[in-house]
Amino acid sequence: MDFSLSDEERAIRDTARDFITREVVPLEAEVLRRERTHRPGLDRGELRELQLRAKKFGFWGLATPEQYGGMDLPAVTQSLIWTEIGRSFVPFRFGGEADNILFHADDEQRREYLVPTIEGERRSCFAITEPGAGSDAANIRLSARRDGDDWILNGEKTFITGGNEADFAIVVAVTDPELGVRDGGSTAFLVDRAMGWRSEFIQTMGEGGPAALVFDDVRVPNRNILGEPGQGFALGMQWIGKGRYTIPSHAVGIAERALRMAIDYANTRQTFGAPIGSNQAIQWMIADSETELEAARWLILRAAWTVDQGLDPRHASSMAKLYGAGMVNRVVDRVMQIHGGMGYTRELPIERWYRQVRLYRIFEGTDEMQRLIIARDLLRGYTKLGGHLG
Repeated sequence: MDFSLSDEERAIRDTARDFITREVVPLEAEVLRRERTHRPGLDRGELRELQLRAKKFGFWGLATPEQYGGMDLPAVTQSLIWTEIGRSFVPFRFGGEADNILFHADDEQRREYLVPTIEGERRSCFAITEPGAGSDAANIRLSARRDGDDWILNGEKTFITGGNEADFAIVVAVTDPELGVRDGGSTAFLVDRAMGWRSEFIQTMGEGGPAALVFDDVRVPNRNILGEPGQGFALGMQWIGKGRYTIPSHAVGIAERALRMAIDYANTRQTFGAPIGSNQAIQWMIADSETELEAARWLILRAAWTVDQGLDPRHASSMAKLYGAGMVNRVVDRVMQIHGGMGYTRELPIERWYRQVRLYRIFEGTDEMQRLIIARDLLRGYTKLGGHLG
């Protein structure tokens, strides 16, 4: 059994690491300074400039098919790159991407929405969560009523990532209440902001913030249906599914960087005439963190490998998301404890990570939902103990 990376995987990962180290990490002091004054760490123009620099390194459209100018990388390689992105808290991501379900667009929609999004000319957001439908996505209520060649949308979405900046939203709405959301009664629509919806900023404990989207008799042409009518819930689950191995991949990068800071601090910080790293209490926190990091790393890579093999990734991805999200919260907490009072200040990124990673246990499927999926799969015989080695 070979656990090593291929030469290609290692080369791509190392190139991504080099870019993050050279181009992104030097921006950290300025990002922290801006965020202390309640400003965005990067503005849209600066993010775009970084993405174009990354394009010269060869990084453009990690998951985007080659026909659209992307790299179309395997899931394992994407996971490795997301870990490298996580090593810096600068709010950066590589360009050339679009929501995975946007590739269900027809030819006209590809010209109007998909291609401009890939090229960075348009910004999208995905909207399924509602005030009464978070983990229970099948409980959505935002309605779409047919009116001639149009649909009239009414309702509200909430906690929508990127909703404050997007110029169009992919909205899952109820089109046939009698069928039910899961069973063909929901449809996805491409809805331009110019069609009349508005966004309201939601302040959170993290930097930036999601949005509430309000739809009040918003008229959407029938041609703006994404995919097929009745396919909305299935597309929503496809969108959410990808995050269950990319989010914990990002968490591994955060945890590795934070633990490195803790090790360096433990070797240099002196108390009672000796480095604090000589204390067993500190050593155990470092040892536990490294052990959990290694366990998370392999759960996540296995989930990505499952995607690449064309197997059903839901069980493996739920375990990766559950453990990876918990791991990074525990590691950052220990790192803050090791740094003492300095870890609690905004001079270092530790308290920022502390607030940021708490979200990882909530969005794209809460811890509780991941446990429900894992247990249900075993109890109903959908999977077996031991996974693909069982």
